[in-house]
Amino acid sequence: MTEPAPTTAAALAEERDDDLLTRREASAYLLRFHVCLKPATLARLWSVGGDGPPCTHVRKRPYYPRGELRAWALRQRTRLRASRSTTPEAG
Repeated sequence: MTEPAPTTAAALAEERDDDLLTRREASAYLLRFHVCLKPATLARLWSVGGDGPPCTHVRKRPYYPRGELRAWALRQRTRLRASRSTTPEAG
């Protein structure tokens, strides 16, 4: 999979939390947070009532508010964990 294009500081400054993104735009935006979901996967998550990002509909077309999408992506991360096999072996 290709890495998302670097975002300039000027472009970030123009982004607003209430901007509405299409599924394709939402999919690309999620890559910034290392969440890789295709637009079709976003559609499936919505249709089956999965744990996908919240969206709103305008005349039956889904749109994802940028701020809600960012918050959802950040909630997908877990804290750092160590392997269970860190205990010394009895010998």
